Amino acid sequence: MKMMKAWRGASALRSLAIAIVVLVAASAAEAKTFAWRATGKGGVVYLVGSVHLLSKDFYPLNPALEAAYKDADLLVEEVDLAEMLDPTSQMGFLTRGMLPSETPLDKVISAATYGLVVRRTADLGLPIEALKILKPWMVALMLTQMEWQKAGFDAELGLDKHFYDQAKADGKTVQGFETAEYQISRLDGMTMDQQEHLLAESLKDLDAERANMTKLVEGWRAGDAPGVERIVLGELKQEPVLYQRLLVERNKNWLPKIEALFARHGHALIVVGAAHLLGPDGIIAMLRAKGYTVEQQ
Repeated sequence: MKMMKAWRGASALRSLAIAIVVLVAASAAEAKTFAWRATGKGGVVYLVGSVHLLSKDFYPLNPALEAAYKDADLLVEEVDLAEMLDPTSQMGFLTRGMLPSETPLDKVISAATYGLVVRRTADLGLPIEALKILKPWMVALMLTQMEWQKAGFDAELGLDKHFYDQAKADGKTVQGFETAEYQISRLDGMTMDQQEHLLAESLKDLDAERANMTKLVEGWRAGDAPGVERIVLGELKQEPVLYQRLLVERNKNWLPKIEALFARHGHALIVVGAAHLLGPDGIIAMLRAKGYTVEQQ
C-alpha cells in the first residue's frame, strides 16, 4: 500500500512536471522581443528597436536578439558610432551646443523656463553656471540623460553600443543611416522659441518620464510594442513640429536605404531607437505598406 501511494505520488509529480514544462514552452512560444524580421524581394532584414540606455540587468540579451545579430553580416544604426565617438565629432557637438558668451541661457529663454532649469539642476546637484553657456536643446538633452543615469541606466550599456562593439570585434561591416552632423542639425536648426519649448516640455515631463522608465524598459524587454508605443509616442505626437522633425522626416529618409538592403546577398541588422519602428509613421508600417512581410520575433 505504501509503495502504491508512493508510486501514485511520483506519478502525480511527473504529471505536474510535464504540465509545467508544457506551460513554460507555450509561454516561451508566445513571448516576443523588440525585434522584427522583414522579408520581401528575395531579401531579409532584421529590425531591432533600441533603448539607448540600459542597465546590466538586461544582459545577456534574449537569444532571439543575439540570433538576429549572428545571422546578419551588416549592422546599420542611426549613425555610425565610430563617428559619434571620434573626439573631433564630440568637440563639434559640444561647440554647436554652446551659446555666444554675450547671450547666456537666462537671456534667451523666459524666466519661467529658466526657473525650471534652476530647480532641476539643484535637484541633480549641478552648478547652474555650467549650463548657462549651453543652448536650450543641449540643456534638454543633458538633463534628460542625467535623469536616466540617476535611475541606473547607462549609454555604455545601450543596445546600440552593445551591437556596435560586437560587430567591431567580429569584423562585421557597420554603417549609419545619417551623419552626426545631420543629427545635430535636427536640434540645432530649430528656432530659439522651438528650442525653449523643447526644454520646457522636457523638464515638465521628467517626473512622469522617470515614472515611465521602468515601464518602458520592461515593456521593451517583453516585446510589448503597443505599450512602448504609448509611452514613447503618446506625448511626442502632441508636438507636431518635433514629431515631424525628429521622427517622421528621418523615417522617410531611411526608407529607401532600408529597401536597398533587401537586394544584398547577406542579411542586415538595423538597430534604431524604438520610437522609429512604431506607430502609423513608423518604419514597420512603412515597410508593410510597401508590401514587405514584417513579423515580430
